[in-house]
Amino acid sequence: MAKANHPLRSFNEWFGWLAHTMSHLAGKAGTFVMAVVLILVWAVTGPLFNFSDTWQLIINTSTTIITFLMVFLIQNTQNRDTAALQIKVSELIVAMHGAKNKLAAAEDMTEEELEQLHAEYQRRAEDTLERLEHHRRSKVRPH
Repeated sequence: MAKANHPLRSFNEWFGWLAHTMSHLAGKAGTFVMAVVLILVWAVTGPLFNFSDTWQLIINTSTTIITFLMVFLIQNTQNRDTAALQIKVSELIVAMHGAKNKLAAAEDMTEEELEQLHAEYQRRAEDTLERLEHHRRSKVRPH
């Protein structure tokens, strides 16, 4: 069976498109204004419904459902963005002469390996800073 006809793949593609589109729309100023207007309409209608339990339940249920669904949509978009960024950084690392190619797959390392790598690079950064400071001091010294 061809991959393009696989139902799970088409669902994943559809979900990816939906997540990207909804996350994009959720970040628009117009969407925020629309949410504020809906909340204001809900608040203004409170006296009409005597601030009943049903009136409160409408906003509580609506916001809970929207928040619950948006978590998945935004997480999908963030996962995709992070993966794309990792691929771009990996390409730069692999293409750069003298770079450590193991860093191109750092996201697959264990937390302990990442901490060790971080400590190593922190030491290297401190050593480089010391050398730069020493170099600057030696240039400033009068002859």
